[in-house]
Amino acid sequence: MTVSPVRLNHAVLFVADLERSVDFYARAFGMVVMAREPRAEAAFLRLPRSGNHHDLGLFGVGQQPPRPRGSIGLYHLAWQLDTIDELAQARTTLLELGAYTGESSHGATKSVYGADPDGNEFEIMWMLPRASWGEFEDSAPVERLDLEADVSRWSGVRTAAELVPVDMT
Repeated sequence: MTVSPVRLNHAVLFVADLERSVDFYARAFGMVVMAREPRAEAAFLRLPRSGNHHDLGLFGVGQQPPRPRGSIGLYHLAWQLDTIDELAQARTTLLELGAYTGESSHGATKSVYGADPDGNEFEIMWMLPRASWGEFEDSAPVERLDLEADVSRWSGVRTAAELVPVDMT
């Protein structure tokens, strides 16, 4: 029998400077520190709309050489937004923080990308309503994002509520 999680609950990152990273995630995502563990040089952060105990754990390990991009290991984390309007604001926020690294359309999802002060990459994405996936039901292209056109088409449409647990019994 396979393990059947309902979702990813939180992520944990090793960071060079704990306070610098806490500040970054607070400014980028509005995360708040909900707990600290000084013996482990750790902070646990929660997103403003989260029902989780914590969404991100940060463990300070001091300065180390960065892992080369494209090497074995985690590529990025993806944070889902409720509206395409929030995605447009996220792009602006990342640009203001100097953390923006790119954007793309994956058909059913629209994404902007960034990196934290240690180079840990992340995606901020919005998903089309499930009924609109169409040809993207079974594909994930990497195409140019036309965020302005997507905002014009999808502004105000909320999709995070579509994420309801599936009864596995």
